Amino acid sequence: MKSYEPLRLAAEDAGDLPALSAMLQDAVAKVGDFAHLPQERRFAFVANRFLWEDAAKRKRGPYGRVRTGVHFDDVLAVRAKAVRMDAKDAVVSVLAVRFEPGEDGAGTVTLDLAGGGAIALDVECLNVRLSDLTDPWAARGKPEHPED
Repeated sequence: MKSYEPLRLAAEDAGDLPALSAMLQDAVAKVGDFAHLPQERRFAFVANRFLWEDAAKRKRGPYGRVRTGVHFDDVLAVRAKAVRMDAKDAVVSVLAVRFEPGEDGAGTVTLDLAGGGAIALDVECLNVRLSDLTDPWAARGKPEHPED
């Protein structure tokens, strides 16, 4: 983590999204860190992102996390499934970010969360940005997945 370069990613079509989704895998956030801003047609959140791009270079730690901001623009509606959006201190973990295209570039972005929850964003077009906000700090370990 000595030569850390903050990550900045954008996704403007379905082909761009897998890289952004991979960088958000295992990001943790409080429900209160998610915000739908209907007047701005934006959905945004901040999370503690696991540094997968750094972990890939190491067989063992130390591993790191960084505070990152993500925002989706051109958002028309937001729906939550198995997530209590009023439980502001509840912690969720992002598993993946998917896009299901509709007509003329519109579609639905889904944030899949651990435990079966999801947040779906109906979007006019895919328009998402990710930006690291802090320097990294030591993570407690590397997230484990059955396929690891």
